[in-house]
Amino acid sequence: MLPQNRRLRHLQGIYIRNLSFTKPHGRASDDLDADLHSTKPQDPQRQLQLQLQHARSSESLRPRAGARRRSTAIANATPVTRHKHLEYKVESRAADVFFSLHCDGEDDPVYISEVGLRSMNFNFRFFDLSGADPRITRSSELKIRVWAKRRESWGLLLSQDIDLRSLHYVGSLRNHHFPPNCIIFHLQDGMYSLDLASKRPEPKQTPPLPTSSYNVLMKLSNLNNSIEDALATRKALTAQINSLLEKIPEDTVPQAQESARVSASYLAAQKRAVRSAQTRRDDLETSIQARRDAMKEGQSAQARASDHVEHAQSKLPASQELISATRESIHGQRRRICEDLAHIFPITPVPSGAPLSFSICGIPLPNSDYDPTSSSSTEDTLSAALGNVAQLTHALQFYLSVPLPYPVTAFGSRSSIRDDISLLPEAQRVFPLFLRGGATAQYRFDYGWFLLNKDIEALCVSAGLKIVDIRHTLPNLKYLLYVCSAGSEEVPERKRGGIRGLWAGRMRGRLGVGSSLASTDDGASSTAGSRRGSMDSEILSGKQRETLSRALGRENGHGSGDHSRQSSVGAAGRQQQQHSPVRLPFDEGAAKLTLRTKGLRENVGAHA
Repeated sequence: MLPQNRRLRHLQGIYIRNLSFTKPHGRASDDLDADLHSTKPQDPQRQLQLQLQHARSSESLRPRAGARRRSTAIANATPVTRHKHLEYKVESRAADVFFSLHCDGEDDPVYISEVGLRSMNFNFRFFDLSGADPRITRSSELKIRVWAKRRESWGLLLSQDIDLRSLHYVGSLRNHHFPPNCIIFHLQDGMYSLDLASKRPEPKQTPPLPTSSYNVLMKLSNLNNSIEDALATRKALTAQINSLLEKIPEDTVPQAQESARVSASYLAAQKRAVRSAQTRRDDLETSIQARRDAMKEGQSAQARASDHVEHAQSKLPASQELISATRESIHGQRRRICEDLAHIFPITPVPSGAPLSFSICGIPLPNSDYDPTSSSSTEDTLSAALGNVAQLTHALQFYLSVPLPYPVTAFGSRSSIRDDISLLPEAQRVFPLFLRGGATAQYRFDYGWFLLNKDIEALCVSAGLKIVDIRHTLPNLKYLLYVCSAGSEEVPERKRGGIRGLWAGRMRGRLGVGSSLASTDDGASSTAGSRRGSMDSEILSGKQRETLSRALGRENGHGSGDHSRQSSVGAAGRQQQQHSPVRLPFDEGAAKLTLRTKGLRENVGAHA
């Protein structure tokens, strides 16, 4: 780029090299800021700084012949001294720096750079001034001011007037010895400096570009002048229009109408808000009233509950004693039931067998160890023994209140067990407890026996017993029955009289049309004389007898004709029994009942 064509719009960046706060040696101090290319007066602040400097003679500027660089002045110093000397050198040279660009006729800076932190060489960010005012972009002269921060205070370090046309081409920042506070200007075609010697730029290896002719350039210049005239005309017209508008009185009617319209819209919005707030208030009042009513109800409920608690406190000891007695009764009944089961399914050791060999109901059962090639009689014995074990296990789950993990279907020597836990098809969940023959049946039988042992283990664990080996089927069962029936206190008796409530339902299904029972008096049965019935199974009253008799008569087809004879109560009850087509099953003359020991009852005969 030719020197006369350099403008401020071509400036893209600025570099500062070799920052220094001391005056350089080699020329007089009054020649430092001499601007040979500018005739403008110096900055007053800069002149004030120059007044405080001492002039140097030519002798002091001349380099001394005997001077020698002493680079080993601190060679023998301690590390602390070296460190302090290094910190002093860095502190004396490094600082925070930024610069600002100024043009004539502009009060404010044209551009202010970012702040460079703690360094001696600064590469500031590039900038673009092509969008500024044409007076600025077409100018070739500017003033640059460098500001530095030392000891927590900012100060003007350098102020210099620059004419871009007098800059020297540098090319690059490498292989140069920069003087103190050297400023490098980066233009579109390269780097320039005022302090460094000019370097001839290398020719660009690019094909020649066609240029415009003189006539085209003149037309472009005329067009630019026309645009500037148009801009000036627009500015003048704008000023004239503004002056005319200031003279014309302001019409406030449209503004008033717009203000009235906005106020009306605000008023409507506020009315809607008021209605919404009123509705919300009514809802809240209703909700508050409902909550107050609920609170009153809750307080009354709390008062009643506190009264109940006070009354219940007096009944608490009796209830606790009743609970304790009930638990003892349940424990005793379980003891009695386990004793009964131990007598019903006697588990006795086999004298001639192996250790821990037992039999149930006289049928020996090995501990999951048998010969698969045994005879059919052995298979039947094994199936019968497992059927008894299944029946006993199925009964114990109810008396001990322990649900079995694997439900058992007790069916004598053809019992089975079901596995609802494993991932098996629905058709293969039932496993037999008897042998059928074949390898597959053998496997299913062994697995069913294993599930039965797991059920016995669950019963033992619920009773607090520790199982050593689940394969010991009968030893584990005998151990469980022994522990559950153990106790020093007396075993309670079985509840009595419960058979009377079940007897009517059984007899209603057995009695046919025209059948009758022999009438007897209303006294107790031959067996009931020795045992008193429970509260749930006492003898029915006369009215209950009458109702049940009518129901039985209708069931046998004779209820309609005998209704008149069944309407009497009291002393006519015996006459009603004589004319009734059937007799009540509770009459002692109609059936003979015998009571087994331990309270078992059975019907030994029913006669017409």
